Amino acid sequence: MASDRKPLVKQSRHLLTQLSYLPRTLRLVWKAAPQYTLAWAVLLLVQGLLPVASVFLIKLLIDSLLAAAKSHGAWEYVRPTIVIAAFAAGIILLTEFLQGLNDWIRTAQAEFIQDHIKELIHQQSAKVDLAFYESPEYYDRLDQARTEAANRPLALLESGGNVIQNSISFLAMATVLTTYSLWLPLLLLLSTLPAFYVVLRFDRRYHYWWGHTTPERRWTQYYDVMLTHSMAAAEVRLFGLGTHFRSAYQSLRQRLRTERLAQVQKQSVARVLASSVALLISGASLAWMSWRTLRGLATLGDLALFYQVFSRGQDLMRSLLGSVGKVYTNSLFLENLFAFLELKPSVIDPEIPVSAPSVLSRGINFREVTFRYPGSQNAALKNFSLFIPAGKIVAIVGTNGAGKTTLLKLLCRFYDPQSGRIELDGIDLRRLSIGELWRMITVLFQQPLNYHATAGETVALGDLSKSHGSTEIEAAARSAGAHELITRLPHGYDTLLGKWFDGGVELSGGEWQRVNMARAYLRQAPIILLDEPTSFMDSWVEAEWFERFRTLTAERTAIVITHRFTIAMRADIIHVMHEGEIVESGTHHELLAQCGLYAQSWNKQMQGGSGQPTESSSPPFEDGLAVLETACQ
Repeated sequence: MASDRKPLVKQSRHLLTQLSYLPRTLRLVWKAAPQYTLAWAVLLLVQGLLPVASVFLIKLLIDSLLAAAKSHGAWEYVRPTIVIAAFAAGIILLTEFLQGLNDWIRTAQAEFIQDHIKELIHQQSAKVDLAFYESPEYYDRLDQARTEAANRPLALLESGGNVIQNSISFLAMATVLTTYSLWLPLLLLLSTLPAFYVVLRFDRRYHYWWGHTTPERRWTQYYDVMLTHSMAAAEVRLFGLGTHFRSAYQSLRQRLRTERLAQVQKQSVARVLASSVALLISGASLAWMSWRTLRGLATLGDLALFYQVFSRGQDLMRSLLGSVGKVYTNSLFLENLFAFLELKPSVIDPEIPVSAPSVLSRGINFREVTFRYPGSQNAALKNFSLFIPAGKIVAIVGTNGAGKTTLLKLLCRFYDPQSGRIELDGIDLRRLSIGELWRMITVLFQQPLNYHATAGETVALGDLSKSHGSTEIEAAARSAGAHELITRLPHGYDTLLGKWFDGGVELSGGEWQRVNMARAYLRQAPIILLDEPTSFMDSWVEAEWFERFRTLTAERTAIVITHRFTIAMRADIIHVMHEGEIVESGTHHELLAQCGLYAQSWNKQMQGGSGQPTESSSPPFEDGLAVLETACQ
């Protein structure tokens, strides 16, 4: 017996834990829509009492009609009947009016609550560490929070409201039943307990299944995107991947569908059995009341009242217990929402931030930095040290996976290193306000976002802290070499970019890169970080772009990550990275003279593997080849 009680105790404790989310949800709902929530609460009270008033008026109406019939239509008996009928009609009209009013209030409440929940999710998504976006667990939680969990507070509120309203109605109905027998309310309760058990059991099973199939549901979303999104359309067609992705999607959907339908089938059978028990108890109670009426112990009005009260009471009790089950179920899903909202970032502002320098006077210093990405056992950087002097253009080159982009992420403080420190003019980044640090930096990432906005708005997104006029926006576009291509668009700077929306114009990869670069240039920050800035540009415009870039970065500090030695050779300082370490440093000619990794890679890139300069080689390339041949003989 003791072992049998343990699961029950565990379930009871879990139920209490889940119900603890109810006060927090009510606070959330009140904050989102206080006026509508107050109006909703008042309606609950009124609508809870109306069913009892309606049932009681039906009894009075039947008894009054019988009296009027016995009097052969005497006015003194007919008049009360008309009055009672008028009140009954008024109750019906009031019920319909309040239902319509309730629907309007609930719709308004739902809109405000959903927007409030979305805002909380959006705020939390922007606040959590970048590392969360590299965790499958985070995506599971995010998916759970923004799908069903985003609607669950409203569903919990609705089911909680039903509990209150139905409780008021049921207590009033039970009070009426006690006038016939004290054991009738108990029978009413017993007739609905099987249905309540079914709701709790199968809702718990569904929540468990829903949580454990989140990865599979996210896979179906991925396959759906691959089959419908423009970014994948060309490659899916070229490589014939459509059938593969459709098959994978259908396979997962068949599995999820089969499991869900099996649950519903079992639940339906259980509901039929529970309804059979309720029907048996209801039939026995009605037979008892009919027997009393035949014996003259109750009137036909009493029989009609009993039938209405017991029938409606049974429905109310079933709805009440069902609503309690829904409160429990919705709180299970809210656990996912609140768990997501409680994620704490580790990269945070210091308690007392130090003021950041307006311009760099000394430079950027990586001191013995060791960093591992979350979930990785291998260090991307280990005891890494590097000094970048202020006011210089520094190029960082190296093979893929050498750690180049990691430097930018750490400098932007998207992550904190496990050991060591990164300094700006001697100040540890962790002593600066994150917002102030980000205002010091402008970045063009290796895969920048192509915003679907007008060309002018896209450039302006580079610095929303200020109101930039058309002159400043055009100046940034000129610096990036994007002004001419923008003026050739159908509406110039007012042309919508991208093909997602009507009237949009698609750009080539190189054109997008220049527009995105203009966005980065608009932000007049003392530190400029560029990750493969010319990867989509042809060699004809690289030299012209770099000259504009050098003019733009006068008295500013720039770090350029590139695989193109035609860009690296024009930097003030070049650092070569390999397996998370700086293995060579110097100017272009100094590195060629060292005959090391840089010289070998440069020679392969310039010679194209043929031993001869490429057709697009310019005099600087030929000078470099001469230096290489002389020094490395």
